[in-house]
Amino acid sequence: MNALVRVLGYVPCIVLFGFRFANAPPIVVDAAVRGPTISQDVRGANMAVWFDVTQPGIANEFTGSALHLVRWPGGSDSDAYHWQTHSLCGGGYDNPNSTFDNFVADVVRPAHLDVAVTVNYGSNAACNGGGDPNEAAAWVDHANNQQHDAIERWTVGNEVYGSWEYDLHAKPHDAATYAQAVASGYYPAIKAKDPNARVGVVVEPGWNPPWDPIVLTQAKYDFVEYHYYAQSPGQEGDAYLLQKAPQALSAAVAALQAEMKQYDVPTSVPIYLGEIGSVYSNPGKQTSSITQALFAGMVIGELAKSGVPMATWWLGNGGCSDASSGNFSPTLYGWQNFGGYMIFSDGIPEYGCPNATPVPLGTPLPTARAYQVAVAYAQDGERTLATTVPHPLSLVRAYGATQGSGYTVMLFNLQSEKSIAVTVQVAHAKKSSYSATEMFYDRHIYDASKNNVWLPVVTKSLGTVQPTFNLTLAPWSMTVVVLR
Repeated sequence: MNALVRVLGYVPCIVLFGFRFANAPPIVVDAAVRGPTISQDVRGANMAVWFDVTQPGIANEFTGSALHLVRWPGGSDSDAYHWQTHSLCGGGYDNPNSTFDNFVADVVRPAHLDVAVTVNYGSNAACNGGGDPNEAAAWVDHANNQQHDAIERWTVGNEVYGSWEYDLHAKPHDAATYAQAVASGYYPAIKAKDPNARVGVVVEPGWNPPWDPIVLTQAKYDFVEYHYYAQSPGQEGDAYLLQKAPQALSAAVAALQAEMKQYDVPTSVPIYLGEIGSVYSNPGKQTSSITQALFAGMVIGELAKSGVPMATWWLGNGGCSDASSGNFSPTLYGWQNFGGYMIFSDGIPEYGCPNATPVPLGTPLPTARAYQVAVAYAQDGERTLATTVPHPLSLVRAYGATQGSGYTVMLFNLQSEKSIAVTVQVAHAKKSSYSATEMFYDRHIYDASKNNVWLPVVTKSLGTVQPTFNLTLAPWSMTVVVLR
C-alpha cells in the first residue's frame, strides 16, 4: 500500500498527475440505451458570396474534412442579396465570381453536398421595400429546373429579429410581419415550385420583444433555424469555451425544444443550427487554436446527443482578422498572428490580416481537423448511446454511438498539460472482441503550427480489443475509437 492510500484510507479512483489508478471507474458506453439517430448533415459549414468560390480546391476542402452540408449565401448578406442579378442592397460586397450557379458547379456538385439556402426576407430587387416571395420562388425553380439540383432547405431570412439585419419592411424586425410574410407569401410560393422543398423560419428563444411565440404559432414552416455563438468579442476564455460552452449549447437547444413543445410544434419539425461559432464578431486568436477545435468537436457530440440533424459552422472560408480587431490576449492559447471565422485558410495573408504569416489556400486549420476526427463518430444513420463519465474524470468528455455492428466513442481531454489514462467499457456489447482504430488531434499536433507547420490528424490501429479497454488521452485532445 503506497503512502497516498495509507493517508486516504482507501484505494483512490481518481486521476492524478496524468495517471489513472488501477481500479479507477471506467467511462461506460451503454450499447443497450440508444438515443437519437445521427445525420451526416450535422457536419456542415457556411460559405458566402464575398469569397471567391471558383478558386481551385474549395470542394476538396469540404470532402477532405467530411463536411456534408453547406449554407449559402452568407449570414446577414442574405437579406440584402439578390441572386438573379448577383447584387446586394445597401452597398455590400459580393465577389463577381461567386454567383449561385458557380457555387453549385464549383463546390456543391463536386463535393456532393446538401445545401441550405437563406432567401432574402429583408429587401426587394429595387431595394425600396421588404423581400419578395416571388424572388425566392424563382430561385427554387431555377435550382430545380435549370440547375437540376433539388435543394431541399430554404430558410426565410437571417436573424431578422435583430436590428443589425437589413429589413426594409414598413415594420422591420417584427414577428407578426415576418410570420404573415412566411405563411401567406414565402411558404406557398416555394411549395408551388417544389412540394418537396422544406421551408424554415428563424427562431431566437427569449428574444424581447417576443419573437418565437408569434412565429411558431402563426407562420408555416417545416423546420426552425437557430444560431449559437458561445462568447462575446473581447470576453473569450479557453476554460469557458472548453468546459462550459458545449453544455450551454445543449441547454439552449433544450430550451428551444421545450418552447416548441409549449407551442404545439410537431415533434417531426427539426432544429437546424444555421450558424455556430466560438465568438459572434471580431474573431481573434482563439479561433485558429486547438481550443476552438476541441469546442467544435464537442459541439458535434452535443448536437448529435440532442437530436439536432443539421448544423453549419460559421464558416468554411472568408473571414480573416488580426490584432487590430480581434482578441489576441496572452491569456488565450495559440501561436497565430491571425484569427478568423474560416476553418480553412483563405490563402493567408489577405484582406483583414495583411501581415499574417502565409498559410496556403485550403490548408485545414484546427477546427477543420476536429471535423476530420468527428466523422469517425458522427456517421449517418447511426444512433447515439448513453455514456457515463465517472465524477473523478471531471475534465473528460465522452460520447458514444453505434457504428454498423460495432461502436464508436469520442473522447476529449480538457486538461492542457496532463495526459489522462482511462478505461472505456462498452456495456452490453454484442461481441467479445473488436478490431479497434484510433483517430486523434491534440495540442502537441497543433503546436507545430508555431513554426507554421500544419500537421494532420493521426490514425492508428489498436489491434484487437475487448469491450473494456484502456486508452491514454493526450493533453487538450480529441480522440475517436472505432470498434468493428
